[in-house]
Amino acid sequence: MTRACQGVLLQTLEQVKSLMERTHTQQGLRVDVHILDQLYEIGKKVADTFKDNMPIQFDDFLPKWNYCAIPSA
Repeated sequence: MTRACQGVLLQTLEQVKSLMERTHTQQGLRVDVHILDQLYEIGKKVADTFKDNMPIQFDDFLPKWNYCAIPSA
């Protein structure tokens, strides 16, 4: 995906979609791209039990953007 968009001035969402859809592997795997045009509420609170059952693990590189909710065993 990174190589598909490398060196390109990204101007529209459709352009990004088109570039990403051209991505494929040597084994023939291809990428299917779907654009979510739904608006998501910012700052929406989760249930208190969610944080107890699904601790958040933040990424080292971009912790504000990349994180995972890890289910308890």
